[in-house]
Amino acid sequence: MPAPRSYRGRFAPSPTGPLHAGSLVAALASWLDARAHGGTWLVRIEDVDTPRCVPGAAEHILAQLASCGLVSDEPVLWQSQRCGHYQAALDQLVQAGRAYPCGCSRSDIERALLARGLNRERHHSAVYPGTCRPDQGGLQGRPARAWRFLIAPEQAPVHWTDLALGAQVQDVAREVGDFILKRADGLWAYQLAVVVDDAAQGITHVVRGADLSDNTPRQMLLQQALGVHTPQYRHTPLVLGENGEKLSKQNGARALDLGTPLAALNAAAACLGLTPAPAHDTPSALRAWTDEWAARS
Repeated sequence: MPAPRSYRGRFAPSPTGPLHAGSLVAALASWLDARAHGGTWLVRIEDVDTPRCVPGAAEHILAQLASCGLVSDEPVLWQSQRCGHYQAALDQLVQAGRAYPCGCSRSDIERALLARGLNRERHHSAVYPGTCRPDQGGLQGRPARAWRFLIAPEQAPVHWTDLALGAQVQDVAREVGDFILKRADGLWAYQLAVVVDDAAQGITHVVRGADLSDNTPRQMLLQQALGVHTPQYRHTPLVLGENGEKLSKQNGARALDLGTPLAALNAAAACLGLTPAPAHDTPSALRAWTDEWAARS
């Protein structure tokens, strides 16, 4: 499939709470990259993980973005309204022999890894041992719990060039294993949903936080299997909390204080290495940062 010609970027927050300082950095970076390239900037609400979504959070996030002058150029896309598209993609993968049902629970996976003398590293997801792979006998009478992407035996490590991090490589088979497409609770996994939606929206450039960089090779494998375009990726610096860990809603990051939006934007711009805005209004600051971003891109 030929690559789209015009720049299309996106910011895709999960409505598990209001924006915090780290998420504003990602939003500003993606907006500036789109503006610097004369492109289109979209907002997508990634609310497919419904148990974690907070009622009203999506609307609050959109209002926070608007107060900072960051408004989607097209109608906002809501993942919760696109389940049929994810099912169609899964059906395509099943028909191509690239997806299979899995009957393993987390404890099953842990036991299988321990039986092989392998221990899951702390804070890391367990590498799936392939118990339910078709070439390992499949479900063997167990009920299906989830659906996984089948990594081909001949799959080489995935190489890509990140526009910020440079040359990257990951051996997905060894470091991740066959990954989830549809969860045991019936919800769609992030990896499949994001690939389907990026393709549907014609996204050419993905600008997001560096904590998501290790998702890139899995998404590239899915893009190849589904026959859709692979965007260019740029991963921005993370905002760290006082404990040195990534600032996130899960570790209690405070909601942005947008009483003075320019102050919050200046802090986000500083994380991106941009010059503090001398201007007294947000539109002037955004224009100055766009010029600075374009000059260094």
